[in-house]
Amino acid sequence: MDEHRVLTVVTVCGYFAILIFLGVWNSRKIKTSSDYMLAGRGLKFWSFVLLLMGSAASGMTILGVSGLGYTAGWPTFWEQLAVPLSCSFCLIFFGAKLSRIASNREYQTIEDYFCERYESEGSMRLLSSITVGFVSIVYLIGQFTAVGFILSWMLGLPYQWALIIGALITMSYVLLGGLRAIASIASLQVILMLIGVLIICPLIISKAPDFNSVLAKLDPNMLKAAYPQEFPPANAHSFMTPFFALSLCMLLIMGLASAPHIINNVLAVNQKKYFKWAPLIVFVAYFVMMALIKTSGFAARALAERGIIEVERADRAFIQAVEFIFRDMPFVSILAGTVVLAAVMTTTDRLMLTIGNCISWDIYKKFIHRTASDQLVNLINRATVFVTTVLAVVVALYPPKLLAFLIWAAVGVMFSAFTVPLLGGLYWKRGTREGCITAMAAGFISALVFAAMGKGLFPGINPVPMPVHFSLFSFGVSLVSYVLVSLATKKPNDKVLEITETGLFIEQKTCKYHSGTNESKQQAEAI
Repeated sequence: MDEHRVLTVVTVCGYFAILIFLGVWNSRKIKTSSDYMLAGRGLKFWSFVLLLMGSAASGMTILGVSGLGYTAGWPTFWEQLAVPLSCSFCLIFFGAKLSRIASNREYQTIEDYFCERYESEGSMRLLSSITVGFVSIVYLIGQFTAVGFILSWMLGLPYQWALIIGALITMSYVLLGGLRAIASIASLQVILMLIGVLIICPLIISKAPDFNSVLAKLDPNMLKAAYPQEFPPANAHSFMTPFFALSLCMLLIMGLASAPHIINNVLAVNQKKYFKWAPLIVFVAYFVMMALIKTSGFAARALAERGIIEVERADRAFIQAVEFIFRDMPFVSILAGTVVLAAVMTTTDRLMLTIGNCISWDIYKKFIHRTASDQLVNLINRATVFVTTVLAVVVALYPPKLLAFLIWAAVGVMFSAFTVPLLGGLYWKRGTREGCITAMAAGFISALVFAAMGKGLFPGINPVPMPVHFSLFSFGVSLVSYVLVSLATKKPNDKVLEITETGLFIEQKTCKYHSGTNESKQQAEAI
């Protein structure tokens, strides 16, 4: 084993040791199910901000963003606006109101909100739990695949062993400390990502500062805001047309904001002042980071076209550039690998806990054993995390060819199934139980159908080209279903609307059911 590999192994082992230590440290504070699932609703401002950024980050943040820039140039830069905006959208339009309602009504999951707002404890909870579980598990398999890929590259291990090691470490600290550990580790990992990107990306860009001239020679449209509105596109890389860019921005801004592993974070705080500056801070920090990564992809393309580096796959462009530029600086190369690993793990751990919360609280506590103690709920949660990890690793050991398709389908399901019921529930008093159930079910099913049509997965049917991202169609199905069915059914109970603060406002001035007195609590429970 050469000196560089030894240094890498020592660094990664030290990094993992810190993660386990933080898991053990935070495990001492776990007393109730709220402590494990929501960190006791006591996250501090910066922990909350960094947790939200970490939950949104993933393997896509480093490898996918740079790879997309490598492939298609400047028209893909819309992604760099949309993803940071998704965090701000979540905080402004969902978080500020949901955090307050959740604290008053003691919600543990977003499914608790759906059940009370739409007056349906059974079908609503079951449907929303199925949606959350599907999205989270599919996404988790993709993240584990990325963890295995990164660790295999860093440590020189076979992919399967690297995957198992990464999964064991992540599972260990989630089992130990729940959201408290995840928040502490997310703070460390996001800071590491920011520092790493600010150091590494400018160095990559400096090796090909004239990347625009190279892109222009490949295709002049690579320097434009979007490719010409042609359908089908002229070639494989010119997919980012104005219509597709619009649909992708809608998907990322509202779909990611509605994702269960992101939106559930707003339930972990009870300070409304956090939502004043957090949207701006998250947007600026995340945008700067992603813009630098995207530009690194442009520079990597210039290096590849000049024969300086060889890039077999676009999602390896960042890694190939790092290996070449820092070949004589092993520490920086290791830092780059750790940055990518941190990006992947911050999403992976949050997804694991989201699935555990869904099964232990929404299924076990609310359906099977309503009088279950906090200790038993936490035990079921941990058991779910363990079983889910094993199943996800088994699938990720031999990644299916359609894995990328499944991940994008999962993102489409977030947008199609959750966005309309959330926005409608929070801001439209006429939204009903029947409208929500119909919209969520129709959005979920139609997202899978349109995605399968686009990929030609139905026997005997060729792929159906679409001028926009498939999720825009399923979002339309969800929206129309919600509005029409809600208008055709009985309007919700006025008292429920007041308790759940439904209306065209972010902060309700007064609510007699939230006054904090015993009488107000009894009135709310009686509804």
